[in-house]
Amino acid sequence: MPKKGKKAKTPLSQEEQLLLFQQKLLAEEEMAKKKERLLSQFLKDKLAKEEHNSALNLNKINTQWRTVLREVKTKELHKDIEILSQTFERVVDCKDSVIKSLAKDLSEAEEQYAHALRSHLHNIDKLLALQRCRLNLLEENYNVELEALTKEFEIERKTIIDQHEKEIHYLQDVFMAMEQNYIDSEYESKLEFQSMWDDLKNKNIEEKHFLRLQLENVVEDLWKRFQDALKNYTDATEDRKIAFETLKVKDEKSSKDIEVQMKKIQKLQDSIIILKSKIMMHSRESEEQNQYIRDDKELVLVQLRKLKAQRSQAREIAQENLVKLTLESNATLKALRKIVDKGEKILKLAEICRKFETEEEKVLPFYSSALTAEEQEEIEKVSAEELTEELAKDITNYKGMENFWKRYNKVKLEQLSLQHRHAQLLEINGKLREMLKKYLDGISVSDEVLNQLNPLFIVNHRSNLPQPLSTSTTQPGDKKCPTTYNIIEAAHVISHIL
Repeated sequence: MPKKGKKAKTPLSQEEQLLLFQQKLLAEEEMAKKKERLLSQFLKDKLAKEEHNSALNLNKINTQWRTVLREVKTKELHKDIEILSQTFERVVDCKDSVIKSLAKDLSEAEEQYAHALRSHLHNIDKLLALQRCRLNLLEENYNVELEALTKEFEIERKTIIDQHEKEIHYLQDVFMAMEQNYIDSEYESKLEFQSMWDDLKNKNIEEKHFLRLQLENVVEDLWKRFQDALKNYTDATEDRKIAFETLKVKDEKSSKDIEVQMKKIQKLQDSIIILKSKIMMHSRESEEQNQYIRDDKELVLVQLRKLKAQRSQAREIAQENLVKLTLESNATLKALRKIVDKGEKILKLAEICRKFETEEEKVLPFYSSALTAEEQEEIEKVSAEELTEELAKDITNYKGMENFWKRYNKVKLEQLSLQHRHAQLLEINGKLREMLKKYLDGISVSDEVLNQLNPLFIVNHRSNLPQPLSTSTTQPGDKKCPTTYNIIEAAHVISHIL
């Protein structure tokens, strides 16, 4: 058997070589990307570790600085607390003395208030009695007027309703009578028309039957005569001629008779046409009458609708008047309730104000007038004259409220004076606060005090106030001034650094 030879490698084409080359390039690119990813991931991990370590170190440093700063701050706070405790004890002693004096004033004011409260309650009871009497009179007048209005309204309502019912019954009767008359006239006209139509029809039938019988008789006679003429004609010609002449004469007579009968028939047809036209005229007249009756019926219905609309309008007007009356009554009741609530509120405010009355107000609740006798006489003369303006007349009805307005005006003046005094005290308080702040700033030591000018802050026998420039020149025999050094505390530096 022959030996098998080795298989020779087949050469690759250009396209396959290009594909292999592209695959190699892609594999190299993927390897490069993987290396870049691994390198970036390694750097990120390293950066995260460094950040973590830096954060831990920063926290350790901060904790150590905090312990140092806390120790320094506790010492400063202990000193501040000692100063504040001393000032607090001094303020408490002042407040205790003020409280004792106020307690004495309060006991005296309570006694004065009780006396004034009794007098004020007595006056308020009188005012309430007067007001209740006035309200009772107004309520009685209101009830009387309300009853009168309701009675008038009911009477008018009953009259309107009765009149409306009468008119409705009258219109209904008229309507029924007109309908009955129309039905009767229509029935009679139908009967007359039917009777006339039947009569004419019967007459025409009888005349036609009579004419038909006459014509049949004439035709039979003529037929017999014709038969006789034929027989005679067959017998002799002379006889035929004679018969022919006679028949001709008779034919003329019969034609004349036929013409007469045709004229009669034409006359009958004309009479039928005339009767039909009359029937049409009667039907038109009846339709016109029916139309007139319908128009009258529509007019009556329109009048009925107008009356119904007038009735509804009257009802609406009455309803509106009733609603207005109820609204006005509710408004008056609300106004009266508001007046009562206002009176109760005034009484409550009076009871509250009694606590703040002075002893002089309790003894003399109404101050005497500051007018002279001559001025009072002039005022009485003016009030005695007849008043023309409505406002002046209303003022005369409230003369009993003069004492109330006196007290009200007095309280208003005192309120204004207290407000003015309150503003003055606020100004004084602000000035005292500024002075106290300056004093405390001079005593205490803080960043603000160190930054500001302070005459009490002296370091190494020197203050932080601006010194005037010295114009004198140093002589050779004078001693030199000792050099000064600015000392800054570590706590101050740390507070500015951190």
